[in-house]
Amino acid sequence: MLVRRSISLANGTAIGEGCAPFFAAEIGINHNGDLELAREMIRAAARAGATAVKFQNYLTEDFIADRSLTHTYLSGGKEVVESQYEMFKRCELGAKDLRLLRSEADQCGVLFFTTPTGETTLNDAVEAGVSLLKNGSDYLGHLPLIRAMARTGIPTVLSTGMALLTDIEDAVTAFEGAGGTQLILLHCVSSYPTPPADVNLHKIAALRDAFGVPVGFSDHTEGSAAAIVAVALGACFIEKHFTIDRNLPGPDHWFSADESAFAELTKGCRTAYATLGSSVLRPTAEEALNRMQWRLSCTAADDLRAGEILSSSHIAFARPGSGYPPKAVDEILGRVLTTDLPKGATFTRRDFVGG
Repeated sequence: MLVRRSISLANGTAIGEGCAPFFAAEIGINHNGDLELAREMIRAAARAGATAVKFQNYLTEDFIADRSLTHTYLSGGKEVVESQYEMFKRCELGAKDLRLLRSEADQCGVLFFTTPTGETTLNDAVEAGVSLLKNGSDYLGHLPLIRAMARTGIPTVLSTGMALLTDIEDAVTAFEGAGGTQLILLHCVSSYPTPPADVNLHKIAALRDAFGVPVGFSDHTEGSAAAIVAVALGACFIEKHFTIDRNLPGPDHWFSADESAFAELTKGCRTAYATLGSSVLRPTAEEALNRMQWRLSCTAADDLRAGEILSSSHIAFARPGSGYPPKAVDEILGRVLTTDLPKGATFTRRDFVGG
């Protein structure tokens, strides 16, 4: 097993342990086959703090043979039953479309990547210059495609929804066996939206320990709480479905994050990451200053005269912390004062015979 705790994209962006969270706005098929809407969504994702935008470039025939299959979903508050074939067909993106969207992403300062479903669409993605490749949870068992992704040399993301441990082992082995070295696993729950009790974020650590690669979270919950907790538990990559209007027609808009919600998520996750900091048990720089001001010292409980031998009744504890700390009280008990001290004065070495 290849252990690689972080990976690097072609532009130098690092993803993994010790790296700031990477945020992928999953536009997917929310563009509804409208390229101008897709471009508008890229711009909105950039404003919301996304690191990257992800689309799905596929041939419907790659995964739907039975055209009688239907999909039931909410759209505009109403239940819709639609042919899966027709639903996916209208949202296909060709090679020219990918180049256009990649250009828009470049202009907006976000990375661009896709989920292909076969050799043809994989080649289209590579030619469009994607920063990453994504293999969806439904395709985790498509080992030939995973091997083909590995052979491109492009960093690849494998989503693990619906998977058994053996499914993930097979996919990782296929990727590494084909020469792939830059891999990210995403903990994912393939239910939409995912109820909190089914999220199981402890799987993030389990995946990291089992496979030694960066692990992220494909978030299908409502709100941002799960993503924030995922970052606190070590997720380096957060993916969230994205739309500009949850009331748009289509299967995924109603549970996707809009610009405001995605911005809240990225802000919350970045704050969570910043709070993790260091595990070294020592004060921060500001605490070191406050330590001197706010900690206690041994002080004179009353006005004291030179020559007095200190007893416990002579000693009180008060700020600042620039003198003997309370734990050092035994060091000064029984010592002889060399000078008069007013009540409240902080004891220092020069106040005693012998220093």
